[in-house]
Amino acid sequence: MEFTGQYLTYEEYKSLGGNLDQTPFNLLEFEAQKIIDGNTQNRLINVSEIPQEVKLCIFKLINSILKFSKEEDNSQNSNIASENIDGYSVTYNNVSLDQIENVVKSKNIELNDIVYDYLLGVIVNDKALLYRGVTW
Repeated sequence: MEFTGQYLTYEEYKSLGGNLDQTPFNLLEFEAQKIIDGNTQNRLINVSEIPQEVKLCIFKLINSILKFSKEEDNSQNSNIASENIDGYSVTYNNVSLDQIENVVKSKNIELNDIVYDYLLGVIVNDKALLYRGVTW
């Protein structure tokens, strides 16, 4: 599958110190792009030159998404109460809905904070990317 219209290219990602292979990068870049598009009301779609702040924001979002993904993997493994190898049986600890909601809230807060920190005050086509008010 070909990914077009990326805000951060794979070459730019690698030059910033990224170490993912291209396929996982493409998927995470797409996810990060959707987070930014949602917060900017799609103001970056069809922009000829993506600002540096957006590229750095994508890089930071990718790293944060990866961090939460690893935490989810670790929490799944830590929820194992017992394992039986011969008959291959796994028993899991109960995870409360509150615990899941807290993880989701933490992830959303962190991702939105990154977008806010990087894109606040960035102007594209005479509009602030994060502007949601009324022009007087």
